[in-house]
Amino acid sequence: MASHLRLHLAAPPPLLHNHRHRLRLPRPPKLPLLNSPAPASLPLRRPRLLSSAPLRASVDRAEEGSDGEGEGLVGEDAAVFRLGDQRVLSWAYFSGILAVVLYALNVLWIDPATGFGTSFLDAVGSISDSHEVVLLLLTIIFAIAHSGLASFRETGEKIIGERAYRVLFAGLSLPLAVSTIVYFINHRYDGIQLWQVQGVPGVHELVWLSSFISFLFLYPSTFNLLEVAAVDKPKLHMWETGIMRITRHPQFVGQVIWCLAHTLWMGNSVAVAASVGLIGHHAFGVWNGDRRLASRYGEAFEVLKKRTSVMPFAAIVDGRQKLPADYYKEFIRLPYITITALTVGAYFAHPLMQASSYKLPW
Repeated sequence: MASHLRLHLAAPPPLLHNHRHRLRLPRPPKLPLLNSPAPASLPLRRPRLLSSAPLRASVDRAEEGSDGEGEGLVGEDAAVFRLGDQRVLSWAYFSGILAVVLYALNVLWIDPATGFGTSFLDAVGSISDSHEVVLLLLTIIFAIAHSGLASFRETGEKIIGERAYRVLFAGLSLPLAVSTIVYFINHRYDGIQLWQVQGVPGVHELVWLSSFISFLFLYPSTFNLLEVAAVDKPKLHMWETGIMRITRHPQFVGQVIWCLAHTLWMGNSVAVAASVGLIGHHAFGVWNGDRRLASRYGEAFEVLKKRTSVMPFAAIVDGRQKLPADYYKEFIRLPYITITALTVGAYFAHPLMQASSYKLPW
């Protein structure tokens, strides 16, 4: 039979035949499908291409879990320092860059024999004989350079790169900040005395405690020291934990606390002028900082903004920010410990700082 089938398939039928022989093969029997659901019971799934964007989804999850805990975060966990993530070479670069910057700052700006700092102070001081006016002018010049460069950061980084822009930012801001600080130290008691409370019991302790607390707010830049020195590529961070739960703008709050404490202690017009200039600069920074974060992070920042506040503890009091049970652990981290140690050290180093400042004819 097999040979007959092969012969039949190999030879075509004669043309005289008006019909064709068809080979009919047996069909397999129909077997019942086991455990197959009815078509109507199959779930309908939305195509993945029609789903929401990842950012929108993350924002929605954050809004649903807006208690400020873990999964609901849209910002970054602040002050995280994992020893396993650190590289010895990076911190060696940081130390080297810091040494070079301090040396260059001394030679090119601070040292009266070689630097431009004295000429700069003389030029600003020639505008007015009033220490209050000169101090305000120094603060305004610093604020324009600092906030101006921060405002154009996104554009500037596209032109020259993140690291180069960080170097430019520090190269202009740091000398101006040093000039303002030294001038304030040298002339802090040269103004009109408005009140005198230094002999009142408890005032010294209040001022010291206020200053200590202010530094915990003032320096969130220690969260990313390697970026400050441009060892790592600088980024515009949107922090959300730690001190940020208390206030969205800790530098502004810290500056206000510091200014009020020192103005109370010194009680003169120079201290008032310094406070007006510094608080005004940081108040502008509140608006400018929110603007930059909104431009960079969009909806994610709007979510963070809804559950944080500029006024300390306001979002916590009205329920927009719910602290996790282990909130205190967000402060038991190396950056905060470093700030604490440096603040205590700076207090005891006050005589040395003042002696160094008095050596400059500023």
